[in-house]
Amino acid sequence: MIKNEGIFCINKPKGISSFEVVKKIREATKIKKVGHAGTLDPLASGVLIVAVGKDNTKKIPKIMAQEKEYIAEIKLGEFSETDDAEGKKTKVKVTDIPDMKKVRNVVSEFIGQINQTPPKFSAIKVNGKRAYKLAREGKNVNLKPRKVLIKDIEILGYKYPDLVLKITCGKGVYIRSLARDIGEKLKTGGYIRQLKRTRIGEFKIEDALSLENLTQVK
Repeated sequence: MIKNEGIFCINKPKGISSFEVVKKIREATKIKKVGHAGTLDPLASGVLIVAVGKDNTKKIPKIMAQEKEYIAEIKLGEFSETDDAEGKKTKVKVTDIPDMKKVRNVVSEFIGQINQTPPKFSAIKVNGKRAYKLAREGKNVNLKPRKVLIKDIEILGYKYPDLVLKITCGKGVYIRSLARDIGEKLKTGGYIRQLKRTRIGEFKIEDALSLENLTQVK
């Protein structure tokens, strides 16, 4: 139960936004100054760092800059409008199913500093408006690629069309974009089917608080 100010590691469940987690904790603590470090999409789960109290929210930029770790389940064979399971799918006619060697080679190309274009369904602002709002209105969203750091990618499992990766990365990486770009490089298409953040710096999922067990957070 969160009663006082502090930095808390929450295991965000699937189906709730990061903002909703903050709202619930604000209601539970009766403390107005609450923020989170590193947004997780509603379809994603795992480590979400929540800062409660004015002094703690000042630490958010430093926490966000720390190394992050994810487990990503990628579905090959299709592209998604949102680069995840929520969006409209477009099937790709795959004539040559990639073997493990090809998958390894392609995945390795994304390790290091890369140029990555964020998903058009993202919270990035374009001329003062969120990109996802423009995309939902059917407007053309042109987001510029930016340099991000992928420190390591480990293949945990592969049986076409399912690819499971463990990704260690720096700040600002969109795992949805990584799935899309890997699928593009493999010529199969690809999107995130499941995503779990397992670590931010020293904050690990095994140490995270369950939102359900915080009895004042309803």
